[in-house]
Amino acid sequence: MKYLTAIAACIILISSGCVARKLKTSRPELTQEVTTPVFNFSDQTTWLLGYFTLGQLTREPHFIWYLKGFDEYQLNIEPLGKLIEIPKDDLTIKIVMGSWCPDSRREVPRFMRILDKWQFPISKVTFIGVDNAKLSPVGEYTGLGIERVPTFIVYKNNIEAGRIIENPKTSLEQDMVNILTRNE
Repeated sequence: MKYLTAIAACIILISSGCVARKLKTSRPELTQEVTTPVFNFSDQTTWLLGYFTLGQLTREPHFIWYLKGFDEYQLNIEPLGKLIEIPKDDLTIKIVMGSWCPDSRREVPRFMRILDKWQFPISKVTFIGVDNAKLSPVGEYTGLGIERVPTFIVYKNNIEAGRIIENPKTSLEQDMVNILTRNE
């Protein structure tokens, strides 16, 4: 019995240990080999809940999926050009996501890459993390009507102009252009 217990303990230790990975990124300062644990994002200890910052996405445990998605996303150039022409002074954005959610881990880095190319001020972006029941400890949260994540809510003059829910209809860039040029 002790033998089986020892084998089980070794297997758990090995499977939860660190893994060396070569992080591919366009940022030269981050191209060294890094040793990071393998994370299970369905584990509640990894979840971002409530208000959080972009900096939390660029740190462990989230930086691997965030930077990979950000760097590898191929921008849709034509609608991005149209988006860049749209004034952004009166715009704000709320991003509601679950760090446990594969759709959020795919779409949020892509969306942030678009905002980066658009030179949208990060100070005008609010990040809200939810649990897997789509609940968040944020006072204003219940009024947002979130059913799926990620949800990107675009506000113009503090009035909701539109949202992208879970997956874009055409592309993130085109959906943003459609939201911001509607009713012009």
